[in-house]
Amino acid sequence: MSVSLPSNPDSPKSDASLTQWLDYMQQIHVSAIDMGLSRVLPVAEHLGIVQSAKEDTYVFTVAGTNGKGSTTAVISALCQAAGYKTALYQSPHLSHFNERVRINGEMVSDETLIAAFDKVESARLQCGLTLSFFEMTTLAALLIFAEADCQVWVLEVGLGGRLDVVNIIDADLAVITNIGIDHVDWLGDNVEAIGSEKAGILRDNISLIYGATEMPNSVQQLINQHNASCYQVGIDFSYSVVDENTWQYSNAAVTLQLPRPALSLTNTANALSAVLASPLEVDINAIEKALTTVKLAGRFDYREIKDRYWLFDVAHNEQGVEFLLAQLLPFWQQHLVKQAKQAKQNSQSSDNKQPATIKMLFSMLADKDISMVVQRLTQANLPISAWFIGEIDYPRAASIEQLKTVLASQVDASNIHAFADLQQATAAVIAEAQPQDLIVVCGSFHTIGETLVALDVA
Repeated sequence: MSVSLPSNPDSPKSDASLTQWLDYMQQIHVSAIDMGLSRVLPVAEHLGIVQSAKEDTYVFTVAGTNGKGSTTAVISALCQAAGYKTALYQSPHLSHFNERVRINGEMVSDETLIAAFDKVESARLQCGLTLSFFEMTTLAALLIFAEADCQVWVLEVGLGGRLDVVNIIDADLAVITNIGIDHVDWLGDNVEAIGSEKAGILRDNISLIYGATEMPNSVQQLINQHNASCYQVGIDFSYSVVDENTWQYSNAAVTLQLPRPALSLTNTANALSAVLASPLEVDINAIEKALTTVKLAGRFDYREIKDRYWLFDVAHNEQGVEFLLAQLLPFWQQHLVKQAKQAKQNSQSSDNKQPATIKMLFSMLADKDISMVVQRLTQANLPISAWFIGEIDYPRAASIEQLKTVLASQVDASNIHAFADLQQATAAVIAEAQPQDLIVVCGSFHTIGETLVALDVA
């Protein structure tokens, strides 16, 4: 996606803020997304990043259409609980850029980021190259990890795999969570083409965790080409729910009864498989500790805020929405049971209040399949009583008119409440929702991030 940007903005001064640096880096390249490694590699090598990643580090690289954030979060938590100094790189962020770059679970400081940006900018200028925002910021994250002597690097691919800047680092173990249709302008419009791009993170003789039951031929071909060992869900490992608090994980070597984490079991099983397939020493105590503490904002993220029940999920494509619904349908039943118990404890008759419903707080980017997402949500067996929409503060945001038009084709117009932005929509849904209702916020990372800011909990 090309954008008009200044051709020669001045580099930030030594006392520039993080916001000034982020604004600057969005202006120095001709396009927001520019896939390929030819410009990135010289800068990375100039900084010594590629060399550092090969010395006394173990690198997990995670690609896939959905679930990358949860998977990388669990891998990081497992390694950290086992005592390894662990670097975690994820994107995008929800509210604060620092969320993308963590060491031992803690966001790095503004000062650390600024120092890294300054070094990347200097190297870029010496190499005579321009870099996109994502390339600049990713190189900075990798430089921070190298300078901090992190033992384990957990890297989430931003887009695709083969041509993503993360792929300048050789993976010691690769994960592909799943392959669906998304980012068709850059990756292709079929699973074979997309699979080939995502499997581009493979290296010779490494292990791959494949987290879906169906595998494109293109992925299998690259597995064979690289002589990689593949561990696939449903064949080489499996998982199942035991009860509300416990789940079971099995592979050829072990069967484990484990505490249920706050994140999805699908992604947790993929992450655990990755760590168990690595040479890292991670015992059962570390696994249990990690699973009871790991969390990730915006991924089936349930909270009680301002006397209302909220569920935040970044689902923004077909696979993501199906994944959300698979968890939301049983969760809704649990919510109803919880409300009934509370009413009984408070000696309230169910006749004295309206039945609980779901209020949707929703917005998406214009280049996503909004109609399909709305269709999946409206056709689910859920009592959605109202939709509250506001425009995302982002260049690629869908307009209010676009959102209203799509919703009106599938939802009664009287149930659509449109606002100029998500701050106003958030205030409105709080005023409209009853204490027993569930407010579901979804559609984009930006939707979640701006809602959390509006709620003053970011």
